Amino acid sequence: MTEECFDIALLQQACSEDPAANLERTLALIRVAADRGARLICTQELFCSRYFCREEDASAFDLAEPVPGPSTEAIAAVAREREVVVVAGLFERRGRGLYHNTAAIIDADGTLAGTYRKMHIPDDPQFHEKFYFTPGDTGFRSFDTRAGRVGVLICWDQWYPEAARLAALDGADLLLFPSAIGWLPHEKDEHGASQYDAWQTVHRAHAIANGVYVAAVNRVGHEGPEGGGIDFWGGSFVIDPFGGIMALASGTEEQILTASIDPGRIEAVRRAWPFLRDRRIDAYGGLDRRYTSR
Repeated sequence: MTEECFDIALLQQACSEDPAANLERTLALIRVAADRGARLICTQELFCSRYFCREEDASAFDLAEPVPGPSTEAIAAVAREREVVVVAGLFERRGRGLYHNTAAIIDADGTLAGTYRKMHIPDDPQFHEKFYFTPGDTGFRSFDTRAGRVGVLICWDQWYPEAARLAALDGADLLLFPSAIGWLPHEKDEHGASQYDAWQTVHRAHAIANGVYVAAVNRVGHEGPEGGGIDFWGGSFVIDPFGGIMALASGTEEQILTASIDPGRIEAVRRAWPFLRDRRIDAYGGLDRRYTSR
């Protein structure tokens, strides 16, 4: 595991209806981020398409592709060219009728360092992910890359402290959360600010409780019919192990958000707040139950 500092870049984008154009634009942004000094670059969730889970439409399965596959091969070529690590959020076709919401971790030599398949699958109005995605079977782990050791979780996983904890316990210096989260327009005026605040707060809690860096990258723009659909709220951010916000993106504009990750900071914070030392691992048996009632 490297102890060197490394810069990361989050690619906050709006997506078009054309998957090929989305891929080409992302490849161009990876090159720009690499030229700015980023050693690890992360896309948003399902970056190749608009967020098709707003409705249940079997034709959307045609958007899926194998991993490794065409998109990972294209990204791998750029990763190798620029010597950067890329974490890419993809719609994976694992087999006939079997699909996952997946993040591919592509190392700086273009090899596939690993995949993470989204474990927690939501089903809410305009977030009909259970129709499309099989729950992941990768577990919560971290990956060695040329930049550093990173854990990867996807969007809805963000609300589960167990997921962040297990990825951190596997040695991650940084937890990455590719996301597609936003407001339903009719809720925005009343609940918008509190919903965004809750989203940011839970990530800050993961950083503090585990003494790690946390980065969430979200899409921007409105998708769906006027007066309906989803307003994706952007607001991507990077948080340090003490819970401080290091970098914060616009809520409405596309942006390459950058920050520097210092593994030495993790050591310093964990010495001051030794939460991992004081865990009562002998007393957590109930976490493997759905609910423990009295």
